[in-house]
Amino acid sequence: MSNQTVWITGASSGIGAALAYAYAQKGCKLILSGRNTAALEEVKNKCATQEVAILTFDLADTLHADQFVAQAIGFFGTIDLFILNGGVSQRSLIAATDLSVYERLMQVDYLGNVALAKAMLPYFIRQKSGHFVVTSSVMGKYGSPYRSGYCGAKHALHGFFDVLRMEHEKDGVCVTMVCPGFIKTNASRNALTADGSPQNFDDPATVKGIPAEVFAQKCIKAVEKKKFEVCIGGGKEILGIYLKRFFPTLLHRIVLKSQVK
Repeated sequence: MSNQTVWITGASSGIGAALAYAYAQKGCKLILSGRNTAALEEVKNKCATQEVAILTFDLADTLHADQFVAQAIGFFGTIDLFILNGGVSQRSLIAATDLSVYERLMQVDYLGNVALAKAMLPYFIRQKSGHFVVTSSVMGKYGSPYRSGYCGAKHALHGFFDVLRMEHEKDGVCVTMVCPGFIKTNASRNALTADGSPQNFDDPATVKGIPAEVFAQKCIKAVEKKKFEVCIGGGKEILGIYLKRFFPTLLHRIVLKSQVK
């Protein structure tokens, strides 16, 4: 990975920041994106490399995706690895949730990533190489109460990027779908509630999740092996994926009995 250029969205904290620190240790050039410039600067200052650029934007701004990609390429002249990590979670029941919350979740978690990928794709095709790494979730593989819109957006990511891989493998384009379980981040604190306001507190399961630094190392190994998909988290979340595939009724009953909020 030395001297390769890695662009990470959602890089101001959590998984994105942990990946930035890990790739900096490998000697990569970094482009860090998110909405908070000050937070991105803090991450930049902690990276073990001087070759770090910051590109601030809102992932929901799909109209300017081409512009953001052009700016990113302009920093170092190339991008080898594009980590689409930005997004927002949800904690609210379907019956109580405003439709605007679902629109926001799809705009940020799905369409924002799709717009950036479409804007980057012609460049990857021209250079005959490029790797999309997409942060999905185990919620992209099965559902859980209080996360209906988040699950919907993450499921959609799998459909789109699986097809992108099929259509452009011949062009040297790789896609790795990364499905985190519970990771110690601010995801639950920032999750949207029924009216669109943040939850502002941590879920017990998130507090007990694996450290973001541990996740980052496992993620990087999977990316280096060019895996199509990898699930990283605790045993219960990973077990859920297999239960969904082989024993969906059993998974349904287990989730309903669990403390999932």
